[in-house]
Amino acid sequence: MELRKYQREAVDAIYRYFESHRGNPLIVMPTASGKSFVMAAFIREVLDIWSDQRIMILTHVKELIQQNYTELVDHWSLAPAGIYSAGLNRREAQSQVLFAGIQSVHRRAEYLQGFDLILIDECHLVPRKSDTMYRRFLDDMHAINEKVKIIGLTATHYRLDSGLLTEGDKRIFNDVAYEVPVKRLIDEGFLSPLITKAPDTKLDVSGVHTRGCEFINSELQNAIDQNDINKAAVREIIHYGRNRKSWLVFCAGVQHAYNVRDALRECNIVAETVTGETNMMERDYILEGFKSGEIRAITNCDILTTGFNAPNTDLLAILRPTQSTGLYVQIAGRGMRVASGKENCLVLDFAGNIERHGPIDRVNPYDPSRNGNGKAPVKTCPGCRSVVFAGFRHCPDCNHEFPPPESEIKPAASARPIISHGESFWVEVEKIRYSRHTKIGKPDSLRVDYFESTFSWYSEWVCLEHGGFAQRKARNWWNRRSGDLSVISVSDALRVVDQLKAPTRIKVQEDGKYWRIVQFNFDENESPLIKVEEDLEKEEYEPVEEEEAPF
Repeated sequence: MELRKYQREAVDAIYRYFESHRGNPLIVMPTASGKSFVMAAFIREVLDIWSDQRIMILTHVKELIQQNYTELVDHWSLAPAGIYSAGLNRREAQSQVLFAGIQSVHRRAEYLQGFDLILIDECHLVPRKSDTMYRRFLDDMHAINEKVKIIGLTATHYRLDSGLLTEGDKRIFNDVAYEVPVKRLIDEGFLSPLITKAPDTKLDVSGVHTRGCEFINSELQNAIDQNDINKAAVREIIHYGRNRKSWLVFCAGVQHAYNVRDALRECNIVAETVTGETNMMERDYILEGFKSGEIRAITNCDILTTGFNAPNTDLLAILRPTQSTGLYVQIAGRGMRVASGKENCLVLDFAGNIERHGPIDRVNPYDPSRNGNGKAPVKTCPGCRSVVFAGFRHCPDCNHEFPPPESEIKPAASARPIISHGESFWVEVEKIRYSRHTKIGKPDSLRVDYFESTFSWYSEWVCLEHGGFAQRKARNWWNRRSGDLSVISVSDALRVVDQLKAPTRIKVQEDGKYWRIVQFNFDENESPLIKVEEDLEKEEYEPVEEEEAPF
């Protein structure tokens, strides 16, 4: 099983985590980056080394169960694998590797007996409340085997109701063991780029109330599902999608999905609808027709946000406003699979979600305690209708020059279109982490990670132990923050980094595939928390020498 570099990194990160930690880690990988393949490779490697381990792969929908199982057996035909899912009519309870649906197993822990590892796919769907199927089942599994380890995999490691999965009371997961950025995979050609055009039709949710941090569904549908709005949106979908083959439309309710479908049909577009009320046979028929190109458009309501794999999707029409950053990112992810002849995927956001949450590679998750409306400042180019960061002076698509602002506005970090462009912008620093970075064949360097409130970070490497220009640059960096020129090694630096002056803002700029920090702003009255820890990461994985599994 030949893994891509980032997939190899993800697998190795799990081993490294259990070498030095006792908690439950998260692997964060974008939609379409190959989580199923990573799980399959990890499972096979574990059983090759520790043949007595028993592993469960747990998720919530039959499509994901089948997809994850198929990924393993396609690459390992003799895998000791089975499925336990009522929806797939299979109950192979004694399998060493068991792919299971939570609805089918949540009351059957004692019957299934213990597991050493439980991998939860789409783990952001696991609530923190104790009286839920997931939590009861995991508690039962822990009672059977108190050493069971839980590994979560997701593209969105936060929930609308509780924030980051690794923070707060009653959390299941302790740390993010590995995360690969969306932009890296787009730049390397593993994900399809997303482009954005701003439609003229806007959905007004100003009168819609929220409950549990999300829009009240009945009020949302009443505000949005109106005949003139549906027809106006459909006209724009047809206009922008005239040269695109596969349209996926996200609606605010079941009836809304049917009404938008009917509006598309009135314009001679072959369109179907999938909702929770669609029977399985009809649903499978529709989805296969969409993948084959016989059906041009599918409208849906909260169904095709996870577990749906249609690489041909080249247009997303979002008619579903949401306060959930995770749902927004999952929707956008439906268009990010690579397909032959597909250059990119166009996103038409009628619902204001880009403004609400920011670009998907720099999301700004909704926080009900935050003052203001939480919108990320963006603007629409009058020349080509692209949605761009409010601070841009030129449109990156058509080079239109925007007039200068009337007054200087403090820049915001996550204020850009659905995929960020290459101009520089300021980031507010929430905390800083200093660590040792080791690269085989090179002197160690001091790695500095700057974290912001949007769950993103930017890194730089201070080469104190190198020679020439790199060392001179490092000395200047250190002198600006400390003034103590006696520090000559990474070990020296790590002992005193808690005494360094800390920037409250940094200015970052895209530099090819990476981000480069180009400017610092220091405010001694607002110094962020500084966390010091050793970075154990190596470029090459060094396997565990013990015979016993580290799990």
